[in-house]
Amino acid sequence: MAAAPKPSPVTPEFALTYTEMMLASLAAEMQITKKVLAAIPEGLRDYRPDPKARSAYELAWHIAYEDVQFLQGIARLKIEMAPPKEPPSSIGEIVTWYGEHLPAAIKQVQAMTAKQLLTPVDFFGLFKWPVFQYLPFMSNHSIHHRGQLSCYLRPMGSKVPSIYGGSADEPFKG
Repeated sequence: MAAAPKPSPVTPEFALTYTEMMLASLAAEMQITKKVLAAIPEGLRDYRPDPKARSAYELAWHIAYEDVQFLQGIARLKIEMAPPKEPPSSIGEIVTWYGEHLPAAIKQVQAMTAKQLLTPVDFFGLFKWPVFQYLPFMSNHSIHHRGQLSCYLRPMGSKVPSIYGGSADEPFKG
């Protein structure tokens, strides 16, 4: 006789609480990301540090679009790589789009039930986690690319905004 499956050690209450904590963090990260995106000089948006690298414009759109898509995938209980929609025509429009669409995607995830958050969802055949566990994965993806983009700013002649504390261009004022 086969053994009964072990119950998940994750409780519905934990999934709900963890999700709320992650979404609050994502909302705070959005403000930082908007500052980094907005620091890209429009006239230099095609800058790339290496021929293999994305341009600043491409990277900005990747960050904004994938943050929203990832959250929407969590809310749909289906993580997929849809082709990106046509990007806005300027850096300022990317910042505006991100500021409008990310909060709506956060609200979609906030509306999920504990049962939905605990639903196992496949990630391209690599793993299958309860969907709430993709939130830190999504956050890490965004922060990783934001770090790349922040390294483009000074070579582009821009200033690096404060990210976690001060920067040489925007010192911490404690």
